[in-house]
Amino acid sequence: MSDALNIGLAGLILGLALWSIVAREAFAAVEGFMAFGLLLTLAWVQLHGIDVALTEAAIGGGLTGALLIGAATRLRSTEAAARVEGPGAPTRWLAAGVSVAVTAALAVGVLALPVPAPTLAPDVAAHIAVTGVGNPITAVLLAFRAMDTLLEAIVLLFALIGVWSLAPDRFWGGRPGLRQQADPNGILAYVARVLPPIGVIAGIYIFWVGADHPGGKFQGATLMAAMWLLVMMAGLADAPPISRTWLRILLVAGPLVFIAIGVVGVVTADAFLAYPPGIAKPLILVIEFALMPTLTLILGLMLVGAPQRGPLP
Repeated sequence: MSDALNIGLAGLILGLALWSIVAREAFAAVEGFMAFGLLLTLAWVQLHGIDVALTEAAIGGGLTGALLIGAATRLRSTEAAARVEGPGAPTRWLAAGVSVAVTAALAVGVLALPVPAPTLAPDVAAHIAVTGVGNPITAVLLAFRAMDTLLEAIVLLFALIGVWSLAPDRFWGGRPGLRQQADPNGILAYVARVLPPIGVIAGIYIFWVGADHPGGKFQGATLMAAMWLLVMMAGLADAPPISRTWLRILLVAGPLVFIAIGVVGVVTADAFLAYPPGIAKPLILVIEFALMPTLTLILGLMLVGAPQRGPLP
């Protein structure tokens, strides 16, 4: 029964991937992509990758899907014209051929792996005690490959700046997105009053247990950003002007604290982002605590979009 369910899940994932590619309408393709992400979440759960499953549900199927929905909505007016001006048959056949070749190369690479497949898991298990954390994913992200994690946070910050750069000059420094209007006594406003306190507590919990159990800053920040977006969608709060000093401080605080601890490692442990023996876990928690509000703001503001109003109401 378990094998049958896994085969069915794999078939659905492949079918949705194909649907997302061949769908003629952008909105239909995005719907397929979001369902694809949710099924990938189940696949990671089956593989006992709970941290990856949480990230896939939050970032892959959730945030990325919402961003694609916004893009598809903006492009809907020009979609028919773009379809008429689409590539010719030779280009489509060439793209299909390249896709098949890449898929075949990946299949050959996976099937050619030795048994057992090469893995760094034993090395992580042998050295995780030095970090003081119990979750191997956190140990890898904040200790063994901390530079990659730092660069990921910086890339997200630059991505937000890129979104803001799309604003007209007259709105620079103003409020992102449009002011949402909703019935203050409607179901959306009711949900936006009841759900966020629960979601914020759950986000903080997921963040806090991430040092020793599945969870962490990215998953917790995504959940808290979703609660913030829900409140804004219901018209109960407005996005802050991007010129606010406190907002910009919080946006850069996480990467700056990360870099500062890395510099401390040069002095105390002879390497950038190395942790002195005995205090690795407290330093990792400081980094995650600093990154949490930064990631929450970045994820929420990226989804709201570029400034479209002046800084004053």
